[in-house]
Amino acid sequence: MNGIHARKYRRRMIVLIVIAAVLVVLAGICLWGAWENTALQLHHITVEDDIPESFDGFTFVHISDLHNTQFGEDQSQLMGLVAESKADVIVVTGDVIDKRRPGTKHALDFFARAVKLAPVYYVAGNHEAVSAEYPALRRSVEEMGVHVLDDRSIPLERGGGVITLAGVNDPIFTTDEAERNEALMREKLENVIGEKQNYTVLLTHRPELFRIYREAGVDLVFAGHAHGGQFRLPWGQGVIAPNQGLFPKYTQGLYEEEGGKMVVSRGLGNSSIPIRLNNRPEVVVVRLAASHEEKRV
Repeated sequence: MNGIHARKYRRRMIVLIVIAAVLVVLAGICLWGAWENTALQLHHITVEDDIPESFDGFTFVHISDLHNTQFGEDQSQLMGLVAESKADVIVVTGDVIDKRRPGTKHALDFFARAVKLAPVYYVAGNHEAVSAEYPALRRSVEEMGVHVLDDRSIPLERGGGVITLAGVNDPIFTTDEAERNEALMREKLENVIGEKQNYTVLLTHRPELFRIYREAGVDLVFAGHAHGGQFRLPWGQGVIAPNQGLFPKYTQGLYEEEGGKMVVSRGLGNSSIPIRLNNRPEVVVVRLAASHEEKRV
C-alpha cells in the first residue's frame, strides 16, 4: 500500500507541477501582451520612386486604427512620437473610433494635437461607417482644420512640384456586400482620380484591394485595417486579418507589386480581438526619395 500511495502522490505532484507551469506561462503571455499592446513603436520606411524632385525627402507620418485607444493623458505618448517624426503631413487611414467601445474623446484628443504639428488628412474606415458618432466626429475634426478626404483628391505643392493626394472612405459606407467591394472601389477611384496627371498617393482603409488601386494608376497607397495580422509568428507572418482571413498577405510594412507600392500600418488599437502578440502598435514614418532615373517636373 505504501508503494501505491507513493506512486499516486508522485503522479499528483507531477500534475500539479505541470498545471503550475502552464499557469506561469499563461500569466507571462498575458503580462507580455498587456505591455506590448501599449508599447508604441516608430517604424521608418523609405519609398524610392519617380516623384517630383522637390518632394525628395518629403515625410508622411501614417496613423491607423486607433480604435478609441488612449496612449497617455490626452494622447501624450502617441503625440510625442508623432512630434519626434517631424512630418510634412500626417495621414490617418481610418478606424479612429470603435463600434464596440463608444466615445470619441481619444480620437478628438489625437486630432486636436496633430493639427498643431502638421497638416492632417483623414479617411474613414469600416468602424466609422457603422458608428452613429461619425457624423459629429467628422464635423468636429473639420472644424479643427483636418482635411477629410472621403472620396476626393487634392493637389499637394512643394517647390514648384505637384503630387495628388487622394482618399476613399470604406466600402461599407455604401454596401455591406463584400463581393461588391472591388467594383465599388473601381467606381470610387475613377471618380476621385479620373485621368491621372501627377504622382498619386491614395489614403484608404483596405489593403486587400491593392490590385484595384494599382489598376487605377495609384503610385503609393497608405492603408491599415489588418492590425498587423493580430498575432505575428516568429518569422513575421500575421495570423489573421479582417477581410483577408488566416495568414493574410498584407499586414505591415512596404509592398511592391507591378509598379505599385503600398504601406500598411499595423495600427494602434484592437477591436474584436482584444490583444496583440509579437505585434506592437506603431507610428509609421514614410520618407519619399527621388529615384534619380527619369524625373517628374
